[in-house]
Amino acid sequence: MEVTSLYHQPKNHYAYPLTTETVHLRFQSKKGDVETVLIHAKDPFTWEEGGWVSVPISMTKIGSDEWLDYWQADVSPPFRRLEYHFEVKGYEKSVYFTEGGVFLEEHHMRDPFKFPFINEADVFTPPRWVKNTVWYQIFPERFYNGNPDLSPDGVVPWDSEPTPDHFMGGDLEGVIQKLDYLKELGITGLYFCPIFEAASNHKYDTTDYKKIDPHFGDTETLRTLVQEAHKRGMRIMLDAVFNHSGYYFPPFQDVLKNGKASLYYDWFYIQDESVVTDPPNYDTFAFTGMMPKLRTSNPEVRDYLLEVARYWIETCDIDGWRLDVANEVDHAFWRDFRRVVKGAKPDAYILGEIWHNSMPWLRGDQFDAVMNYPFTNLVLDLAGSATDGESFIQRLHKLRFSYPDPVHAVSFNMLGSHDTERVLTRLHHDKRRVKLAYFLLLTYTGSPCVYYGDEIGMHGYNDPGCRKGMIWAEEKQDREMRDWMTALIRFRAYNGPLYGQGERIYENGGLLYIEGSKTIIINPTDHHRVVASPEKRTKNVFGEVHYDGISFHIPPFGFVVLEEEK
Repeated sequence: MEVTSLYHQPKNHYAYPLTTETVHLRFQSKKGDVETVLIHAKDPFTWEEGGWVSVPISMTKIGSDEWLDYWQADVSPPFRRLEYHFEVKGYEKSVYFTEGGVFLEEHHMRDPFKFPFINEADVFTPPRWVKNTVWYQIFPERFYNGNPDLSPDGVVPWDSEPTPDHFMGGDLEGVIQKLDYLKELGITGLYFCPIFEAASNHKYDTTDYKKIDPHFGDTETLRTLVQEAHKRGMRIMLDAVFNHSGYYFPPFQDVLKNGKASLYYDWFYIQDESVVTDPPNYDTFAFTGMMPKLRTSNPEVRDYLLEVARYWIETCDIDGWRLDVANEVDHAFWRDFRRVVKGAKPDAYILGEIWHNSMPWLRGDQFDAVMNYPFTNLVLDLAGSATDGESFIQRLHKLRFSYPDPVHAVSFNMLGSHDTERVLTRLHHDKRRVKLAYFLLLTYTGSPCVYYGDEIGMHGYNDPGCRKGMIWAEEKQDREMRDWMTALIRFRAYNGPLYGQGERIYENGGLLYIEGSKTIIINPTDHHRVVASPEKRTKNVFGEVHYDGISFHIPPFGFVVLEEEK
């Protein structure tokens, strides 16, 4: 047994309260090295007949990656206190694993793991509505021009190739006019890129955090949009850019004018008494001088931004905040942010933009979720033939083990965004692959998001190519794709997620099988596959496959969802 691969810690995703009564405990070992794992759980204050009373609990192997096996068990301590150690049974020997180390004999053990108490405040409780939401991301300047009177000077024709600098005239009134289109598609949440006053078309360079950009509308327009969306069962999430401001943000302009004498000098990270912009002698987002980084540890900055977060919830009844460049802002600020936002609206959704492992932000004191780019890459690699089924399963298991289960239930899952090339472009303009990717997205646990225009076959490389004007002329839309997406979203609404919650998943003969409440068979290859019908009578409830009465014929990059007939 490779004892150096054994690992557990009594916190984070290895030990967390699932409810006020139950703790999830997790353990890892070298792949194929361990036969069984037992938890010996006891109350630290229960003593009978000269010894502590412990209860053995078997752990379940919930998955494996290339190197490790992952184990999990539910433990419900009667008094909400818990001490425990692991009995790890290998094929040749057994060991006992504690906080004090690895021991060959139980009576030599010391320092058991401790979960001192299941406190109600420590239970991760994200908004319940999120897991049932299908999002639609809108880049406002490119969605629809509903009020040409608001358009900036020099707008280009709507179907122009996008550049980083030009404007097309999209606005909030345009979104209001298209709410019924989104309702018909099955959308129940709208995520907007920034809508506050800014000089650019993308608005990630905020000038005024309390003013809607005049080319988009005004506060009343947003209020109407939220009200009309709520009438249709849709939630609204706005984008907050609190890591940095824009160059024309008045406090930064004051520092440009007055240098260290400015009252706002300490709102930013400036390295000299006066400001130099080329190259900038102040911290920025990336190396973009037009986006000076805000010092969120400054109480004045913190109070200003927290008031902004509260203001738009109280003024327009928005339902959530997506937080740009969230990993570069200090944790103390995000803890304050959560208290303010949840105080204003307890079921508001707080979503961080983080592209890497995000456990430090997902302990229940900061974010409800992050943008799940590791899942994005996993799905696109499978649909794009950059990985095989076995590797997909391993990476999926590793991802599941990276966070507590309640985090996955509200994770923001997508295939593309304003920061990535479009999924049709990424997948070689092969609609079969795109359908497979969206099928994997919409049947997975969490909160899926469609990037505007994907449902009608829009394409485009990275920024600015992924930010084209939405195609509204039906003769230019892929209507078959839109009808298929509508059916898939309806299927998700009726059935909920079908995998990512502990279902059996395996590879056989190049095909992927997922066995849970329904059976999913996926063909991620470019060859037709024939699969014998299961012994129990089943019916195809979703999938474009042929059934000849004996077998299912699954086309390249095809899939089928089977349900037992009753």
